[in-house]
Amino acid sequence: MAAKSNLTNMVLVLGITCLVCSAVLGGAYAITKDPIDAAAAEKTNRAIAQVLPHFAEASYNEEGHYYTATDGDALVGYAIESTVVGFGGDLSLMVGITPDGVVYNTSVLSHSETPGLGAKCTTDPKFVSQWKGFNPAVKKLSVKKDGGDVDAITASTITSRAYAQAVSNALETFKALSHE
Repeated sequence: MAAKSNLTNMVLVLGITCLVCSAVLGGAYAITKDPIDAAAAEKTNRAIAQVLPHFAEASYNEEGHYYTATDGDALVGYAIESTVVGFGGDLSLMVGITPDGVVYNTSVLSHSETPGLGAKCTTDPKFVSQWKGFNPAVKKLSVKKDGGDVDAITASTITSRAYAQAVSNALETFKALSHE
């Protein structure tokens, strides 16, 4: 005999379904949380190692979203997280800045840029290499189209501007840190 369809039965079935689905999602979260956190930490550590010279220890400052890297008592530099809006969405960088205010290197943490165009900010050797040793005291931190010294990615001026803005934001954070 089939159950009679009424409001009570529908609410009961929907409630049980929601509880089962919630339990499955909660279990999946609990099982995958530690591996996901470990992978994210490894990605961050690789980015810090890529954007700074050799260091022994890096400590994180949650308030400013930056890492201070040291080798013994000597300050090696800062690895600063910087996120701006690019053409396709958020563009997040790790920017390594030496104690003298020079950009040692940059690394893209995440982006939503167009594949084959703006996404070249991670692979175009000419674009990526221009950030190594970028000295804002000598070069203007904007794309050449805007009168600066940064070579933009072909057909991706908005992404190139966003990248330059992210580096500029990191340099502003560095200036605030060096005046503390």
